Amino acid sequence: MKIIVFDLGGTLMEFVGMPPTWIDYYRQGFQSIAQSLGGNVSDEDIDLSVEIMKAYNPRVNYREIEYTPEFIFEKALKHWDKGIELEKAIKTFFDGLNLNTIIYNDTIDMLKCLKENRYIICALTDIPSAMPDAYFKSTIENLLPYIDFYVSSQSCGYRKPNTHGIQLIADKYTTDIKNLIFVGDEEKDKKLAQKVGCSFYLIDRKNENSAADIHNMSELKFILKL
Repeated sequence: MKIIVFDLGGTLMEFVGMPPTWIDYYRQGFQSIAQSLGGNVSDEDIDLSVEIMKAYNPRVNYREIEYTPEFIFEKALKHWDKGIELEKAIKTFFDGLNLNTIIYNDTIDMLKCLKENRYIICALTDIPSAMPDAYFKSTIENLLPYIDFYVSSQSCGYRKPNTHGIQLIADKYTTDIKNLIFVGDEEKDKKLAQKVGCSFYLIDRKNENSAADIHNMSELKFILKL
């Protein structure tokens, strides 16, 4: 059984123009909530909401345990005292960021090739802080038909380099975790692979001169002899 696990953001797709840390866009999201649902909300209230969101951002304050969007937004909006429905607020926040997703040009071709070569394809991804799993999936709907098993920080409750998510994949297919092949674009992906002892390929699509293992999916095809 051949099982390959892909990180998603920066590996198979990206949110165009969004940096690794989204904190500069938090104000825009909370302003969208205020305009659509909150009525008269002061700048000071929005400022405090932004600071609360920052505090839960794992790139600002390191954490491996994942929090639900409802938990974080309840904390961030409580002082507004507007009785805002959290589900609507969360959707309005992320809609307000005007996210644009692209699937890299070589991604689908690579996934089709892996399927033809009888690979099981899994995804292991950390979702942007406080984004619902369903919302994230809606941005990658063209990828999902090719993924046999999808694990996210929201669905498993932990963020990489915690090993819980990749262990779920190994357990699902009753295989030794060392048999997995993992592809990702960040240091935390590499650390995770080192922890569990599986094969790992670091991809860097932005800098062809970097010391990454691969820079596109054609190079991965060569490595896997597809």
